[in-house]
Amino acid sequence: MDVYVDTSAFLAVLDADDKNHEQAKKVWKELLTSEVSLICSSYVLVETYALVQNRLGMEATRVFHEDIYHLLQIEWVEKSLHMYGINSVLIANRRSLSLVDCVSFVIMRKMGIKKVFTFDTHFVEQGFECI
Repeated sequence: MDVYVDTSAFLAVLDADDKNHEQAKKVWKELLTSEVSLICSSYVLVETYALVQNRLGMEATRVFHEDIYHLLQIEWVEKSLHMYGINSVLIANRRSLSLVDCVSFVIMRKMGIKKVFTFDTHFVEQGFECI
């Protein structure tokens, strides 16, 4: 089974002060001990590195890179996927819906992924199961 992992989940796992930290730790441990592939996009990676570095500092950035990055199957975003995502943002016409999220939705649909580790309600709105 494949599970998509969103930035909000990575942040909650790494940040002990995050309101979802305890739940995120529990889910993360369950995912690591199960037979699942952890999928994310290169855009989620960029967003995560930037937010972790800015909010939590370089030590947390190192932890993410050294302990988590190698566990992930990265879907690298190419031009056509980027354009599809930006068109989705423009069509949705919602300031709170990000390009990163829209690209994630496209990847999940393309790969047939139904489950996502996230605390972002946009995924539920799009019909995905949040774990």
